[in-house]
Order: sequence, then C-alpha cells, then structure tokens
Amino acid sequence: MRQQIRLTRHRLFKPAIWKTRLIFWGGAVLVGIVAAVFALLGEKGDHFYRNLFAENPWLSFIITPAGLMLIVWLTRKFFAGAEGSGIPQTLIAIEGRGGKALAEQLLSFRIAVGKVLLTVMGLFSGASIGREGPTVHIGAAIMYSLGRYVHLPARYLERGLIMTGGGAGIAAAFNTPIAGIVFAIEEMARSFDRRNSSMILIGVILAGMTAIYVHQDNYNYYGTSPVDIDFSWVWLGVVVCGVVGGLLGGSFSFVLINGARKLRPLVQRHYLLVAAVCGLIIALIGVLSDGHAFGTGYIEARQIVSCTGSDSCVVETGLMYPVYKILATLASYLSGIPGGIFAPSLASGAGLGSNLATLFPPELASTIVILGMVGYFSGVVQTPITAFVIVMEMTDNQDLVLALMATSMIASGASKLICKKPIYYALAESFMTARLLAQKAEAKDEAKIFPQDPGTRA
Repeated sequence: MRQQIRLTRHRLFKPAIWKTRLIFWGGAVLVGIVAAVFALLGEKGDHFYRNLFAENPWLSFIITPAGLMLIVWLTRKFFAGAEGSGIPQTLIAIEGRGGKALAEQLLSFRIAVGKVLLTVMGLFSGASIGREGPTVHIGAAIMYSLGRYVHLPARYLERGLIMTGGGAGIAAAFNTPIAGIVFAIEEMARSFDRRNSSMILIGVILAGMTAIYVHQDNYNYYGTSPVDIDFSWVWLGVVVCGVVGGLLGGSFSFVLINGARKLRPLVQRHYLLVAAVCGLIIALIGVLSDGHAFGTGYIEARQIVSCTGSDSCVVETGLMYPVYKILATLASYLSGIPGGIFAPSLASGAGLGSNLATLFPPELASTIVILGMVGYFSGVVQTPITAFVIVMEMTDNQDLVLALMATSMIASGASKLICKKPIYYALAESFMTARLLAQKAEAKDEAKIFPQDPGTRA
C-alpha cells in the first residue's frame, strides 16, 4: 500500500507528466483565444461585404472574382495545404497518411496563420464559407506545433494533441463544448483513446470557456427559438426533415466531392481561371438572392430560427434561399480557397426547414425549422451525433433532444444512399490523390530539365 502511494506521488509530481498536461491545457486556452479573434475578424469581413453590396450590388462582379483569384494565388504560393475546410488535412495527420513530414507541413504555425488570414479575406470577398472547419484545422495546427516544440515523445500524444485541437476548435468556434467533445470522438477519432481521454475533455472545455470569456457573453449563435411541440405532428416532421434533409445534404456532398475530382486537372493548369469563374457565379447568385447567399449565413439562419412562428418579425430570405446558399457554397469550395461548409450548411438547413414548415401547422413552424437544420447538416457531414448536439447547443433547445436525434440519424442514413463515403474522408482521399499527381508531375518536369545520362543507366 505504501509503495503504491509512493508511486502515485511520484507520478503526480513527475515533470514529464505536467509538461504534457500544460501543453494540452495551455494549448487549448490559446486555441480558444485564436478562435474568438478569428470569429470577430470573420464577422467584420461578412458585415463589410454586405454593406458594400447594399451600396452597389454590381461591385460583386468585380470584387468577388478578383478576391478569390488573389486568395487562391496566395494559398498556392505561400500556404499550400491551407485550402478548403481543413478537416480533411487534420484527418490525414491523425491517421498518419503521408508520414510525419506531411503532418508537419499541414499542421504548422504558418498554415494556422494562413488559414485565419485567407478565410477572413474570403469573407471580405463575399464567398459563402464558414470558419468552423478552418478553426478545427487551426486548433489542430496550434496543438501539434506546440507538441513538436517541446518534443513530446509518443505517437499517441501527437494524435491526442491533434484530436484535442480539432475538438477545441469546434467548441470555441460554436461555443458548444459538448459538441467539441463529440466531434473529437465521432469524426476525428471514431473511438475513445483512453490514454488521452481526460486531457482531451479538459482541453476542449477550456477552449470553449476561453472563447466565451473573450466574447463576454455565453450566447447562442442562432438565438433561442420559440419552440412549440405538438407531438401529434412532430414525429411526422422528424421523418420528413430527416429524409428530405438527408437526401439533399447527401446530394450536396456527392456533387462537391465529384466536382472537385472532375475539376482537378483544370485546377492544376488554370487555377486562377477556375477561381474567377467561381467568383462570377457567386456574385450572380448573390445578386439573385438579394445578398443573402454571401458570407457564413449566420445572419440569415439566426433570423429564420428566431422569427419563424413569431408575429413580431418577418423572414426576408425567401423560398429560394436554401437553393441559392447551397449553390454559392459549392462554387466557393470548388474555387480552391480556404473556408468551411459547417455554417453555410446550417444556414441552408434553416432555409430548408423554413420551407418545409409551410406544410405543417403554424404552431409547429419553429420546431420544423430546427429539424430541417439538423436534417440537412447531418446529411452533409454524416456525423449524426455531432450534428444534433451542435444544433441543440446553439439553439438552446434541450426539449427537442429526442426529435433532433431521430432526425439526425434518419438524415445520415438517407444521405448514405446518395453519398456512400462521409464527405471529409472522401475529401481527404482526394487531397492525397491530388498531392501524388502533383508530385509525379514535378518529377516528370525535373526529368525533362535534367535528363538522365544514358551512360549512367544500369
């Protein structure tokens, strides 16, 4: 017994153990601070572009294509690996694909800085992107880089740092600590790493608390909706929102995955042209939607969630809003700029729910909007637990737990009928394929410049 107590004391005060804990927890606080600053900058960019559009809508046809071209050029020249959401890159590093050298490239401080800068530039340019996926990438990069700096020895610690950074990114970006924990387990780990579980949980919570402290307000992103549950109708709403949202979300993922694959050869040769065309498409959609398709979609989603079923305000987005938002998000992602799909997908889902609510009794409208949001979002990402927890925490609707859970599960299943593989894993594979093709092209170019001497051949 005494020997066991001595061993416990030895472990308690062992410097190596405390160094690991400080990296996990201190890094999580840093992720929370960076995420909060990132959120403020992104909000400034979104508002700036909306004000510009309100003054002269036709400027969109200049600013958006030019902005996307500049962002893509900067990404390729200085921040290679920062493109897209960032979650696929994080998954590649967790699984060890490409080796340690690739992980160090994808999860460096330089990439974290570039991700913040370029995503904010995207919002200043009117792109329909979110910052939650990029915040996952940033969080993972910060934690992994700190681990490298102090030379943590074991591979499982590196994996734990990446998981903690990714989960902390979600917690801090959405102010949803529980969703951050679930995301780290469901999307990034697929199982609990028992050696790191306590440090991961504490790290995610610390990041969420830090972001809330910086914002000085324990707010809900989409406000609190006036939910009125009538269980004679609500389960019909669960089925409708789950099936429709899942099929539409799966279709979005299928088009995005295959569109990126088909465009890959063209992007390799003419990436500025692709960015310009995507920018023009976004500008056109933005004009058609009266500016609602631009940006993250937070403003529209909050209005839909808060106003639906209320006589005190009117929803201005219109019936076509989810279609416009989905198309603008597709064009933004395919352009090759850094930016995520979480927030735009939630906004698209809110618009879908608002449209579906017209099929139900008026007193059920708020409930259907929330169910539509979780149905479409779960259909896109195919992580049903994370989807319903995020929506539940952000809309402060614990009364809808069972309905949200059922809708999310149905939507995830319906989505898989169209898109067999989860979007982030498919994009991770596409990223690795593109990297291998680029390496082969570089090797071929080098062979042309420096041809092998026939006399040296074996």
